[in-house]
Amino acid sequence: MRYFWSLILAVHLHAAAAGEVVLNLEPTKEFPRNSEGAFITLKSGHLLYLYTQFYGGASDHSAARIVALESQDGGRTWSREPRTLLENHQGANVMSVSLLRLQSGRIALFYLLKNTWLDCRPHVCFSDDEAATWSEPVRMLEAPGYFVLNNDRVIQHRSGRLIAPLASHRARNADPETSKSFDSRAIALWVISDDEGKTWKEAPQWQALPVPSTRTGLQEPGIVELEDGSLLSFFRTDQGVQYECRSKDRGESWTPVAPGPLNSPASPASLKRLPRGSALLAVWNDHSGDFPFVEKKRTPLVIGLSDDGGHTWSAKKVIESDPEGWYCYTALHFVEDAVLLAYCAGDAHVGGLNRLRIRRIEWADLK
Repeated sequence: MRYFWSLILAVHLHAAAAGEVVLNLEPTKEFPRNSEGAFITLKSGHLLYLYTQFYGGASDHSAARIVALESQDGGRTWSREPRTLLENHQGANVMSVSLLRLQSGRIALFYLLKNTWLDCRPHVCFSDDEAATWSEPVRMLEAPGYFVLNNDRVIQHRSGRLIAPLASHRARNADPETSKSFDSRAIALWVISDDEGKTWKEAPQWQALPVPSTRTGLQEPGIVELEDGSLLSFFRTDQGVQYECRSKDRGESWTPVAPGPLNSPASPASLKRLPRGSALLAVWNDHSGDFPFVEKKRTPLVIGLSDDGGHTWSAKKVIESDPEGWYCYTALHFVEDAVLLAYCAGDAHVGGLNRLRIRRIEWADLK
């Protein structure tokens, strides 16, 4: 009976899928996981996609490096062989890439440096030659601890301020080698820089989930700047909905955290403002009931638009529909005639986070 229901669901949603898959990176014995990353457009017009290539296993703490693929045709095709941009230079791995073209013209590369279950902190390095070479990394947070910065998350406010949303996880005990030291229930905070990433400080406020939580707290925060310069931050939770808060002073203070309009499992959403105008674009696992869904699973993957600052969402389209799929950690990037999405597109056969997929959606498909 379950198989029959799954088959009907897949058929029902397949016809609505938006865009075209332009790349699948399957896991192999040599590289058992190809994981989340971020895009950047070079001055030449070429695109780079940086992602985490795992070579020591498929867990979040397996050995991994950051590598790059290139596209010369607006993301329609991609290079076959990735080149290494950042080798694994510490305890566990380097992963979870964000990329920004700064107002100065430099490229900033943000990533997590994981040493142990007690030590995970975000770093940033810079390129002045279009990603050919990179500066020495700067640690964005001096405090010891386990701080998660998701992929494709850092923004530069119109004022020039860089803002990175972090999830802070406390230690349960002092053993650095076991996951039992890690408390999955996070609080959220923001680190900011007013000198384009040379120095960083923690914003005055942090946030906690205001209801009991057994699994997540406020995990994997994201942030987007709205048309009026205010900020919207959002968080995955175990409450069946993305929680959110807002700031009108560049991240110095925030409204109380409350449930937002994006119903989802404990899975991260991704939001960005369209290049022209005020509309927002979101990608998330929509469990609102607008489409059939499997309880607690990261499916279906849906794209939607908001014309009111993220208060309501419409023009929703299904991106991925497999009821046995696992879709998450999406990077969004706008090119002249389309939006590019890169995300984990796993399943029970290859593992939830091990297959990397890039999809190209024409603007006309979003209407």
